[in-house]
Amino acid sequence: MSFIRPPPYAYETQVYIQGLDDKRPSLPVDPREWEALAKERLSADSFGYVWGSAGTRETDENNRKAFRRWGIVPSRLVKSDFPSLRTKLFGEEYDYPVGIAPVGVQRIFHRDGEVAVASAAQTEGLPYILSSASSTSIEDVAEVNGNAHRWFQLYWPSNEHNDITKSLLNRAKAAKFSVLVVTLDTYILGWRPSDLSNGYNPFLRKDNIGVEIGFTDPVFRKKFAEKHGKEVEDDISLATAEWTHTIFPGTSHGWEDLQFLRQHWNGPIVLKGIQTVEDARQALDCGMQGIVVSNHGGRQQDGGVGSLDMLPEIVDAVGSELEVIFDSGVRCGADVAKALALGAKMVLLGRPYVYGLSIAGESGVRHVLKSILGDLQLTLHLSGIRSVHPEHLNRAVLRRTG
Repeated sequence: MSFIRPPPYAYETQVYIQGLDDKRPSLPVDPREWEALAKERLSADSFGYVWGSAGTRETDENNRKAFRRWGIVPSRLVKSDFPSLRTKLFGEEYDYPVGIAPVGVQRIFHRDGEVAVASAAQTEGLPYILSSASSTSIEDVAEVNGNAHRWFQLYWPSNEHNDITKSLLNRAKAAKFSVLVVTLDTYILGWRPSDLSNGYNPFLRKDNIGVEIGFTDPVFRKKFAEKHGKEVEDDISLATAEWTHTIFPGTSHGWEDLQFLRQHWNGPIVLKGIQTVEDARQALDCGMQGIVVSNHGGRQQDGGVGSLDMLPEIVDAVGSELEVIFDSGVRCGADVAKALALGAKMVLLGRPYVYGLSIAGESGVRHVLKSILGDLQLTLHLSGIRSVHPEHLNRAVLRRTG
């Protein structure tokens, strides 16, 4: 018998029914409380890593301000059922227009790390994007994620390591990851004062956190053994440093290098980190199928514009020819609604689900996902918006407020 998932708004009903027996939610429902509670649970190193942003946090603050410049205008006496959240990307049907953004080193937040998040994504029906800075292998994540939608995010090795890149793509394809997400803005870690003040870089520790995909890659292991005359396990510190330098080489690829990815990936390719119309058009010219309008949640570059501020003009330029996805600064269902109204086809969650993971593992992630989806569906329903499709959810339902 197939599992029928209750509609997102039903989570509210469930909470109120439990309240009749004096049972309150074990986790906060207000998204503004998740960060503070995660801070209580995590070490200073781990919290500083997820909370931290580049420089003075101006880009991060601009991400949040950009959402506040838009308000949703409701329509009344609209006879309709609860709005459909189903959407289509790359020819595939998705239950919700919300996905799990790629976040690395998840085991620094909870011992179950990526396994917990991939399992929660499968249970709640959201696509999971695995970071190539994972602390769990590609294959182990695929196993726990079952038959769900899953995408693979690539921190792109330099051209001298094209054999490693090819190996990663082959492993992801074999594990039924359907979409390749190539992060463009993190070929070296940004200036992050929270991590610097703690002297903390999780990728350089003597463990497999953040480097497990490399440690389980046959091509990387072979090259390491040939170069150093020993196995990865014989010198974890050296292997960690070498893999980290492989996926964060310090310099960027060029547009012409995308041809290599097209040759070795037979599914959609999405470029993450696009912030300008010019780059969006270049992605289209290079044969990409999608982009993520994103500034990495403000983690890479200080003094940047809010990512949502750039979304409308990018959608206007390429939205009819590329799938435009959005992340950066998303905290609640209304944020998701605004990004969709401005033209995004899907919105990715980052810090909120990591806070849920930090607080209560898989159940914490599920709580965050249920809360944001329930908030989204009720926000649309109470605004007289029938679905997330563009004919119902578009800029006509928004007004500038600042």
